[in-house]
Amino acid sequence: MLFLCHRIPYPPDKGEKIRAWNLVKHLAASHRLHLGCLIDDPADWQHVSRLQALCADFAAFGIDRRRQKLRALARFRPGRPLMLDYYGHAGLRRWTRETLARDTIDVAYICSAAMAPYVLEAGRMPKPAPRRILDMQDVDSEKWTEYGRKEGWPMRLVWAREGRTLLAYERKAALACERTLFVSEAECRRFGELAPETRPRLDWVENGVDLDRFSPQRVFDTPFPDSAPRLVFTGHMDYWPNADAAEWFAREVMPILRQRVSGQGTAGQRRPAPRFVVVGANPGPGVAALAKLPDVDVTGRVADVRPYVAHAAAVVAPLRIARGIQNKVLEGMALARPLIATPQAFEGVRAQAGQDVLVGDGADALARLVGEVLDGAHPGLGEAGRRAVERNYQWAATLRKLDRLLADRPCREPVPNEYTPRELTP
Repeated sequence: MLFLCHRIPYPPDKGEKIRAWNLVKHLAASHRLHLGCLIDDPADWQHVSRLQALCADFAAFGIDRRRQKLRALARFRPGRPLMLDYYGHAGLRRWTRETLARDTIDVAYICSAAMAPYVLEAGRMPKPAPRRILDMQDVDSEKWTEYGRKEGWPMRLVWAREGRTLLAYERKAALACERTLFVSEAECRRFGELAPETRPRLDWVENGVDLDRFSPQRVFDTPFPDSAPRLVFTGHMDYWPNADAAEWFAREVMPILRQRVSGQGTAGQRRPAPRFVVVGANPGPGVAALAKLPDVDVTGRVADVRPYVAHAAAVVAPLRIARGIQNKVLEGMALARPLIATPQAFEGVRAQAGQDVLVGDGADALARLVGEVLDGAHPGLGEAGRRAVERNYQWAATLRKLDRLLADRPCREPVPNEYTPRELTP
């Protein structure tokens, strides 16, 4: 199997890397894996040996984010999404071509549409050609389109164009691959609405959670210096939806909570005011500035997010732009913490709103739900969330579906089994 991903799939500390790492571990047990990837964080080079130990062949190529942005702009041409050139690298292209020519590759597994050109534009394929599986995870073009709606001029035009051109490429890539996978049924349905000609080739394989690593039975020292209740939000803060969520919650929801807790507690004693803790690497100026607010802490990169989540009074996921399934939501539920999410962050999660997770739309609704949790109005919420994750998001169970898809005969028609997506009608 040729396996391509746009970031080294280790450490599993962000969405696409969590999925890719668990795929690599699983597939390496049944395939000779030829893994090619890019590395955009110098700290990730230390993890190369871990991947080499799993693979028959492993190749990683470093890229500089700033240079790649300039490179993509320099190669701008009508109709081509910038993302394809941002993740373009001559060394990885050459390695991919040589691997396809030299080795008998049965399956080319492509993580994200950004990596599809490495296979689809590789030139003459060996015979028989490998099956091509495109794991888009989510509808990335929708994210850029949403950016365009929220940004001001001129970036509104840039993101809107990226959304249009990337959708066109996603449709082309899905038609060129035998299967295109998504992280949830909701994402699969959405792409089927946008690209109805691809519907017979679409399916989904959900993410899971490492239930042992994210277990409420594990004991962590508290990272907090006092007993004030913490509302914890995790994620890489150089990712715009995370940064937007952190700033919005700090500036819109926390002032409501300040007013609410200024009174007396339910038993007559004064309650300590909650603090909002933003846990994640690479906070930009907007997120870093939140630390100046009276009840907000910004940690930056931490060695392990689990102590912060385990000792949180509640985990919040205030995303206003979200695609696919949010791993931060699943991990908070796995650690049995009360979790409060926006509808966008909760979309695609197989759990019961109001029973396993609290879902609120808007600053007033989120503040009310946080207040209820702090008042003890939802006992057992965290435990219910843990049970929902145990039922629905164990990696071993979710990846059995991938095994069945890979075992199917290579064809360009829908596979007649129970995993063929339902009719995807708008």
